[in-house]
Amino acid sequence: MAEKKLKLSVIVLSWNTKEILRQCLASVMKEVREMGEIGEIEVIVVDNGSVDGSPQMVKKEFPEVKLLVNKENLGFAKGNNQGIEAARGKYIMLLNSDTVVKRGAFKRLTDFLDQNPRVAVVGPKLLNPDGSAQANCGRFPNLLVAIVMLFGEHWGGSDYVRCSPGTSCFVDWLMGAAFIARQEVFEKVGGLDEDLFMYMEEVEWFYRARKADFRAYFLKEAEIIHLGRGSAKQGKKEPIINIYRGLIHYYRKHRTKFELIILLVMLKLKALLSLIIGYLKNDNYLQETYGEALKIN
Repeated sequence: MAEKKLKLSVIVLSWNTKEILRQCLASVMKEVREMGEIGEIEVIVVDNGSVDGSPQMVKKEFPEVKLLVNKENLGFAKGNNQGIEAARGKYIMLLNSDTVVKRGAFKRLTDFLDQNPRVAVVGPKLLNPDGSAQANCGRFPNLLVAIVMLFGEHWGGSDYVRCSPGTSCFVDWLMGAAFIARQEVFEKVGGLDEDLFMYMEEVEWFYRARKADFRAYFLKEAEIIHLGRGSAKQGKKEPIINIYRGLIHYYRKHRTKFELIILLVMLKLKALLSLIIGYLKNDNYLQETYGEALKIN
């Protein structure tokens, strides 16, 4: 007998996030119970080599959850791809462990896909812990977007690159913290690019999906709290380095050689200017971060 098809598979990737993972799964399981009458849901936790007791907590407190445990941190893309391969749902959701699902979000998102066959991927409105809107939709990074991303932040240009729309609408891409795609999208375009360890994975995946004529939609009426942006410390080196690498990988894979050369020049210029500022201000963070970024090719 063929294995029964579920309506939704929720994939939660975790790496040393025991306490917020517990909070996330508690909110997920409330949604699962509320949706029990309209379709079955499975929850898959992929643990990327946590050493904080996360897998043991999941086994003890959420025995209904399917748990996949890796011996080491394989990265955002590879970890989520493991969950996607194991998923049995008609719809597949990627959900960060640092999220809290607000009541009715899953039903609104899946109902929308049920009622709108032209939409292949849908994402919720993400909220900061204080309830303010979090920018989770963006434009594909052509050269204009890249210029604004690198040099326009201090002049209000960040909203051009990424924003939280005031109304529900079609978008280029959605943040990987929370979105639901039809299973056939993953079947046709594949999973996340495992050459990207962290950052830019979702942008690259959504670009491939768009090339395959799959459209993404931002659904304002469904809300999920995302703790990451609200609690993130400023001045972290790793995100900047990985965004540099991600942009270069994206351009090598999807843009022309001329565009890649222009991007590399802009990245070098941004790194050089930031490095100079770092020396003028005696800022070790800027010196270390952009000194390393300057070496990336």
